[in-house]
Amino acid sequence: MPTPPRLLQRHAYCAVIDGKQVDLYALRNSNGWVAHLTNHGARLVQLLVPDRNGRFADVVLGYDSIEQTIGGQPSAGATIGRFAGRIRNAVLALDGKIWHLTPNDGPHHLHGGTRGSRCVVFAAEQLAPDEVRFSYTFADGEEGYPGNCCLDVTYTLTDDGALQIATTATTDKPTVVNFTNHAFWNLGCDGDILGHRLTIHAERFAPHDAAMIPTGEVLEVAGTPLDFRHGDSIGRRIDCEHPQLRHGGGYGTNYLLGAPASSPRHAATVIEPASGRVMELHTTEPSLLFFSGNNFCGNDPRDIGKGGMPYRRHAGFALEAQHLPDSPNLPAFASTRLDPGQRFSSITIHRFSTLP
Repeated sequence: MPTPPRLLQRHAYCAVIDGKQVDLYALRNSNGWVAHLTNHGARLVQLLVPDRNGRFADVVLGYDSIEQTIGGQPSAGATIGRFAGRIRNAVLALDGKIWHLTPNDGPHHLHGGTRGSRCVVFAAEQLAPDEVRFSYTFADGEEGYPGNCCLDVTYTLTDDGALQIATTATTDKPTVVNFTNHAFWNLGCDGDILGHRLTIHAERFAPHDAAMIPTGEVLEVAGTPLDFRHGDSIGRRIDCEHPQLRHGGGYGTNYLLGAPASSPRHAATVIEPASGRVMELHTTEPSLLFFSGNNFCGNDPRDIGKGGMPYRRHAGFALEAQHLPDSPNLPAFASTRLDPGQRFSSITIHRFSTLP
């Protein structure tokens, strides 16, 4: 008999941080699937899904305890905000006023700043056995942004094999928002992800410079190693000589999906041939960042994951549904502005199945 998957333990995620209780929350569906999340960063830390033979395993990179999570990859599994990606020179212009954000990536602002949403403790409410909601209010001036901004992130694990992430936000002053989930996935559950087969339904991408910030251009994927429209293994062209691969040491590519959608559209599919696991990503967001886990290096403690597994280069991939980085400074891209009286809303669905 195969060894049953190892579940994370709640006591290892119980702590008081910044005067707030951190805990572990379990979502279960009627088919035996389990997702574990923590309100530290509204973070997905474990998801057990079956392979083609019905054997369950964990497809999310993460850590065994909250202490290891804090000492690990800060974005792994987390909700990223108030603005996902980089903002050039940590400067935001809004209504004729310049806002100076926290620089935390050289001179640039990354993933909401030094803490952002990934390093704070959310309020949590278990709505049902298969659903949990995390809430956090960014204070006016936090990390340099204007406005008190109320964020809700709701995770739902459905009986038909999907993990849905619904995100909403409101503000009391004009501001900008850009949220995503930064889970690292490995559908084979160990080793690297270079043999995973990826399809991205995008004809265009937004090239970035050496600082990994979009230049404002929009180019066609056709004829480049960034073209995944017809499906290809992640590793087949990852070492090709192309500036977008050279800048990031692998894929870190922003794909354009179209205007923000009113309902989730099919953006990408990933297949892991050995296990037969398939993950489809559907989203209302206008772009998708594909990151091939280029900065894992197996170092202790940052890259030692659950069960003592070392996360080495390309140990996991991320598909971050979001608006484009630096959009506030690139007006040709979809707006990230949020005004009082408006409600930001997005849905991203990870739907799992298996090949025969």
